[in-house]
Amino acid sequence: MTELKPCKVCNYSRKQSHGLAVKSLGELKIKGSEALGFTPGSAVSVRLEDDGTIVEDETYFLCLPANTKFMLLQDKEKWAPLTKFDGGTAWMSVDIDADIEGDVLDSGQPAAECWQDLARKLKQDLSSLILMSEADLQSLVKVPSAELAAELGYQESKMKTLQDRLQNVLDRREEDRQFKELLQLFLKAEHSESTRDPGQEDVPDGTELMVVDAPKTVSKFSARTLMVLKGKTSPETRLSTSELQEVIREGSEQMSVVLGWDAVKTDNLLQACEEELKKRLEQVTAMQSLHSLSKHNMAKDNNGATPAKRPK
Repeated sequence: MTELKPCKVCNYSRKQSHGLAVKSLGELKIKGSEALGFTPGSAVSVRLEDDGTIVEDETYFLCLPANTKFMLLQDKEKWAPLTKFDGGTAWMSVDIDADIEGDVLDSGQPAAECWQDLARKLKQDLSSLILMSEADLQSLVKVPSAELAAELGYQESKMKTLQDRLQNVLDRREEDRQFKELLQLFLKAEHSESTRDPGQEDVPDGTELMVVDAPKTVSKFSARTLMVLKGKTSPETRLSTSELQEVIREGSEQMSVVLGWDAVKTDNLLQACEEELKKRLEQVTAMQSLHSLSKHNMAKDNNGATPAKRPK
């Protein structure tokens, strides 16, 4: 029998908070929604209240310590850090406005926690790295090695090695996400091909792929997307395919306003995003071509096979 895990839940404004004891992530969503007065059956997402990490994996949920505080969000509600300037109400606005950008993105502190708090956690327990979000890991990577070494009491060379390994972890995670996106595009294209009317005319390779995952409407940029765009030397390699499409659709003029960059720097970013998106689509097209060729060869072999003689 699964052991009950004591935890806390709150709503997006942090004005409601309740203690629960649940066995699983699914039970947390159900009981938490009831406690917070959500509409029965409505979709909710779960995040860690303190740093906004998305909790959607059952194993990860079970690894979290007892009395962890979760935030349950309904449609269009967003997590934002609790700040002493606004009492935790700045993020009640659905869209990212100038005030939130000033508090979250341009304050010199990461959106999750300041790196000093993260360093103190590491000093107490180095294994806490396992439960840190990607935003936390990025914060530690961006800190100068000398400052991080002084905070933890280690040699600067060791801190540099640790930061390099953390960056490798982040890069592998991003590569895994990109591979999953490419695989999803491939599977969708294959499904579309298998369900297409035989009398329908063929379209040039890659045409379907250009619109497979295109969002119906232009959405606002998330805090994570803006953090990646502003804080990375090659942000286009760390954005998802949908995020790349969104940046390109906004155009140079709008992105210059959003990021606060000059025209030249913004144009270079868009060009890099276009090249990265083109490279990914070419990879998917190549996968589709290989699959089509494989199916053609199998059909050819089956048509030319000699039927076996019936034994007497």
